[in-house]
Amino acid sequence: MGMQGKHLIDREAVLVLPGEKIYDCIIIGAGPGGLQAAIYLGRYNRKVLIIDRGGGRTSHARHIENLLTQKVISGSEIIRLGMEQAESFNVEIQKGLVTRVLKPGLFEVYAGEVKYLSRFVLVSSGGTENLPRIENLFKFFGTGIFTCIDCDGYRTTGKKLVVIGNSIKTVQVAFGMKDMYTADITLVLYTDKIPEAYKDELAEEGIPFVIGRPVKFIGGERLEALEMQDGKRIPCEVVLSHFGYKLNDGFLSGLNLKRDADNFKFVTSRDYEASLSGLYIVGPLAGDDQVVIAAGEGAMAAIDMKKRLFEMRA
Repeated sequence: MGMQGKHLIDREAVLVLPGEKIYDCIIIGAGPGGLQAAIYLGRYNRKVLIIDRGGGRTSHARHIENLLTQKVISGSEIIRLGMEQAESFNVEIQKGLVTRVLKPGLFEVYAGEVKYLSRFVLVSSGGTENLPRIENLFKFFGTGIFTCIDCDGYRTTGKKLVVIGNSIKTVQVAFGMKDMYTADITLVLYTDKIPEAYKDELAEEGIPFVIGRPVKFIGGERLEALEMQDGKRIPCEVVLSHFGYKLNDGFLSGLNLKRDADNFKFVTSRDYEASLSGLYIVGPLAGDDQVVIAAGEGAMAAIDMKKRLFEMRA
């Protein structure tokens, strides 16, 4: 079906009961992409609702240093300020957990037993880190223990670093960290399935590696060491945990959406519209999880929705 035909679907008559409120867009998740889209749509004087469960990955980031005009800002501050800005443009914000999204005509978004109707939906629900079960992890999380090279790699510059993970990609991450940030690296892997070529390259790069299970992070105010299951302690000032993340996408299971070749992320258009007409997906579910990039995705999606809403009047 061509783009013209796709847009015709949006203009089909939909039976709505008297008194039912129809939003122009419901945004699921108050991440950077969702908030940026809400600000754009609010400034277009559209009816917008954000449903947010709270506690996303951005809110856990303590030091964001790669956002234009902000030398350093916390993720929680970005979310707080973004919500205030969205509300100043009459965007509604509700705390809640979205459990289902359906599209029999208009979109039906369910938060518990409450149903909301909307012409468009934008998903900005993000992902959840796969964190290892290591004692004291949350004591140092965000200050000495990091999970994102792009977000926090710079904070390891010149420090004694331990990279932990469970895949061959973790070895590649260690090489990248040495190229950019620090030469003092120890690699800790949960698996011993390392090709000999990698072992030789690690030796050439001067990166020692340990096979085993970490059990405890050691330190007072600052991280000092990583304790292994056999009692060995590996001195460190910072740790990069590389176990990936899972997507917060369970509420989309009732929709037949196209995913990528790995059956992980969703496939979208250049304007971040998914394979279902009217559904937009931004952030890590479809692309990158950087604040500035997700915000740009949200802006592009909102501008496309503006055009689509004009077409619905034709």
